[in-house]
Amino acid sequence: MVNTNNRRTILFMVLGILATCIMMFPVYWMFITSIKPLNEIFSSPPIFFPNEPTFKPYVEIFQGEKSMLLYMKNSFIIGSGSMLLTLLLSAPAAYALARKKITGLVVIVGILITSQMFPTIIMATPLYIIYQKIGLTDTFLGLIIANTTVLLPFAIILLRPFFLRLPKGLEEAALIDGCNKFTTFFKVILPLTRTGLITVGTFTFLMAWNELLFALTLSNDNSMRPVTVGIFNYMGEYQSVWNNLMAASFVSSLPIVIAFIFLQKYIVDGLTTGATKG
Repeated sequence: MVNTNNRRTILFMVLGILATCIMMFPVYWMFITSIKPLNEIFSSPPIFFPNEPTFKPYVEIFQGEKSMLLYMKNSFIIGSGSMLLTLLLSAPAAYALARKKITGLVVIVGILITSQMFPTIIMATPLYIIYQKIGLTDTFLGLIIANTTVLLPFAIILLRPFFLRLPKGLEEAALIDGCNKFTTFFKVILPLTRTGLITVGTFTFLMAWNELLFALTLSNDNSMRPVTVGIFNYMGEYQSVWNNLMAASFVSSLPIVIAFIFLQKYIVDGLTTGATKG
């Protein structure tokens, strides 16, 4: 029995290491390509480590008017704004769907889920027409609102189970103690769903950081565009600067990786907790 358990443990460890290597290989290849000279990128057979590594692409992507530093700053502003606005709107909506007896609740939840099936491009043209009329093109606010329209249904769906699992006695006790409904929500309910809020906030920030279509459609001002457009700039119609493209991709992924490392405990707890009741 002991030998069988040891064999299973070793087998799972080997499979885990193998799966990790497979998943990390694209990241390794992206970094290796970023430090290869152009003549080695297209060599056949492929070179798994450059003979003459160069970090010149990492210098070039931070120079000039199209510096990745500018794009990353813009992405941070847009991502943070989208995250905060989404949380501000989704938390009360998810709470209402979890607590109130609403006619057609199943239909409403179904619409929220179905809305995630439609591609973002459906909304891009109508939003552009509206934005032109009200002056929101080439603004951070316009991009934040556009991202929020896509992120809001996702956030409501993800947050609702966190409110469902809280006992209704908490609100009743708070009301007996003299709290009104708003005070109860902000001072009693929200602190107890902190894990869910962090989870939703992390995912909405990540999705806003990776958004490209709205950034290309609703903004023509280079000083307002996010990091995804910065990466897109290295892709030409006939030729792409592959080492600079890979360097920009690698650098732009670092903030997300760092954020996940520090918040992974909350994300895992949030997803497992939120999945216990729907």
